[in-house]
Amino acid sequence: MRQVINISLPKELNKAVEEIVRNRKYATKSEFFRDFLRLWIEGKILHDLAESRQELVSGKGKLLRSLKELR
Repeated sequence: MRQVINISLPKELNKAVEEIVRNRKYATKSEFFRDFLRLWIEGKILHDLAESRQELVSGKGKLLRSLKELR
């Protein structure tokens, strides 16, 4: 089930969103924002993974072989 949220944007941001929707062939602003959030979440996950890898390389992290090692 979907839930409705409302956001307010300054005129400049609204104009930019409308242009993106028009130029990239999104059917609606909602479709654009759903896609944007998916990409943002994916990017955050990729960033977190890269950070974890860097911790391992620098010796600050621990590579777990099983979930039992979380204790």
